Amino acid sequence: MHHTPILILTTGGTIDKVYFDALSSYQIAETVITEMLQTARVAAPFTITELMRKDSLELDDADRAAIHAAVTESASSRIIITHGTDTMTDTARVLAGVAGKTIVLVGALAPARFAVSDAPFNLGMAFAAAQLAPPGVYITMNGSVFAADAVVKDRAAGRFVAIEPQ
Repeated sequence: MHHTPILILTTGGTIDKVYFDALSSYQIAETVITEMLQTARVAAPFTITELMRKDSLELDDADRAAIHAAVTESASSRIIITHGTDTMTDTARVLAGVAGKTIVLVGALAPARFAVSDAPFNLGMAFAAAQLAPPGVYITMNGSVFAADAVVKDRAAGRFVAIEPQ
């Protein structure tokens, strides 16, 4: 088991969305990742750094460069990135060349603040994968750990599915 802290980088996405009745829309709010890990009684060390609060459809090349820089400049070799699901695979491709680090991207199809959400389970999967997987880039969604170059989001089915590696 690894005892160095896992770095969790938050970028926004559905996992951190909240519904504002007055605005009749979802907005990304302050992250709930710390609360989720405390509720789960996670004892392994971790640190959280908020990089941005964006829907993944709003992420651009500069945002992905900032994510890449945060990963490569970190002393941590085990990193979780919370991310919107729509462009999670795009960011994973940008991170593909990072050597010597286990990088796990995770998100949710329903906000973590909802009573019925996949967020806590997905985050738990990401936390386990970050501790156990060898260096590489992964996506954890829907109870599975995928190689980042071998997964797509199936919008019609509402889940991630494996494909042949690119």
